[in-house]
Amino acid sequence: MIMPEQTLAPGFVLPAWSLARREVVRFFRQRNRVIGALGTPIVFWLLFGFGLKDSFRPPSAPEGMNYLEYFFPGTLILILLFTSIFATISIIEDRREGFLQAVLVSPVSPYAVVCGKIFGGTVIGFLQAMLFLLLAPFAGFTPGLVSLVVCALFMFVVGLGLTGLGYLFAWKMESVAGFHAIMNLFLMPMWLLSGALFPSSGAGAGIRWVMAVNPLTYGLAAIRQALSEHRVEGQPSLGISMAVVVVFAIFTFAGTARLAGQRERGDRSE
Repeated sequence: MIMPEQTLAPGFVLPAWSLARREVVRFFRQRNRVIGALGTPIVFWLLFGFGLKDSFRPPSAPEGMNYLEYFFPGTLILILLFTSIFATISIIEDRREGFLQAVLVSPVSPYAVVCGKIFGGTVIGFLQAMLFLLLAPFAGFTPGLVSLVVCALFMFVVGLGLTGLGYLFAWKMESVAGFHAIMNLFLMPMWLLSGALFPSSGAGAGIRWVMAVNPLTYGLAAIRQALSEHRVEGQPSLGISMAVVVVFAIFTFAGTARLAGQRERGDRSE
């Protein structure tokens, strides 16, 4: 994807960086959002992990793998997903306060706005997921340095895609309550059908098809393979997973940038 020349202007990097920094500072100052985005997935991991610890083992999994270990990569994805929901609420709040309109009618490129907001939201989710990743040894994972770097890379790209997707929904919404309803209707099933709770190999034909076209399925598979050398049956390869998550991130960014450009032209014509 070729960006317009305005994205290369000297005035692009500083506005994008300022908006990203604003997103991060704003999020971590609101402790309830931090607790909600990080605490809820951890509670899910503990409840599901210990509740099904010895009563569930996916097909082709190595001997001794319990549900606490199987569910761990899914919890990382859930943290990224929850953070994308909480972070993208700022779009609606900024519109109510008039900040978004002021930025879009300024000389700042709409691509700088998109880059700053998506990058800021991604960094928030990435930092929280990295904190949770410290618990990997308690789930039975013993990844090396290279595996951790690969896992971190995939978490960041998946975070980009999810944050961009959140902004696609939030950009034209006026109500926070409506945004939460849409996110729960769309993103939660997207996570449930990613292989986080159960592998695709034992699901029905219709569910397997949905899981096959779900980009989170590939992000989860990549993270799971980065943490463990064992591959769960029905899981896509690392190369295919990498290609899908990168395309997903590019697609959501391009869609949000297009919406920002349309709104900018609309605001300036009024």
